[in-house]
Amino acid sequence: MIEKIGVVGAGQMGAGIAQVAAMNGFLVILNDVKDVLLDRAMERIQKSLSTLVRKERISEEQKKAALEGIQTTCEIKPFEDADFVVEAVIENQDLKLEVFKQLDEHCRPTVILASNTSSIPITRIAAATKRPSEVIGMHFMNPVPLMKLVEIIRGLATSEETFETTRDLAVKLKKIPVAANDSPGFISNRILLPMINEAIFALHEGVGTAEAIDSVMKLGMNHPMGPLALADLIGLDTCLSILEVLHQGLGDSKYRPCPLLRKYVDAGYLGRKTGRGFYPY
Repeated sequence: MIEKIGVVGAGQMGAGIAQVAAMNGFLVILNDVKDVLLDRAMERIQKSLSTLVRKERISEEQKKAALEGIQTTCEIKPFEDADFVVEAVIENQDLKLEVFKQLDEHCRPTVILASNTSSIPITRIAAATKRPSEVIGMHFMNPVPLMKLVEIIRGLATSEETFETTRDLAVKLKKIPVAANDSPGFISNRILLPMINEAIFALHEGVGTAEAIDSVMKLGMNHPMGPLALADLIGLDTCLSILEVLHQGLGDSKYRPCPLLRKYVDAGYLGRKTGRGFYPY
């Protein structure tokens, strides 16, 4: 029975996953490498919950209970008590593999280890552990508290029991689980990132301004957000990482990251999180 969920990584995605788990009655262990990152995550969660109270989606009592249900730590040892763990660190393969090795050592043998990776193969992540049958992809969408979809990705060795348990947990978190095969980018980013990349190429080649490109997609295609603004929300470094996984994994030149994207990442223009991307923030 899953009562306590561990979340590794207290960035935007990790904080959102922790919030959703706590709102739905689970105890949460939220981990990151520095206290300042954990404090920032708790401020983000508190602000998000306060917004939900103001909009009368939850009560003040529910907000208080959710906040009290989250334990923060810079240590990995508390994960010995976790019943299910979600990794949500940055989209860096070496870092994720190291996290899974540590979790494999500290978590009980039957505990499922899920990755929120947006593109890295689950089979590769699972191979870093001694429990590949209990490793699975659980890809939440951003912002986690608002978006309903969760992609559930089986690795080559993922057991049916692990898949069913993860799918059932997603439903308990009030999400809609959709199964995807372990292919680069899975379903969501296999489709989304080439569109974002093409929008960046259009900007790079002077086809239109950022505002014009995003307006065409919003007003002409009924997208709630333009692809360049969405890239800024996702993080341009994350977009680049996903495109590199698609390009390397599928070997097709259509996934080649736009040079302008690389230039922005090199400059540190990563989107909303740095105050500047394709738009200033």
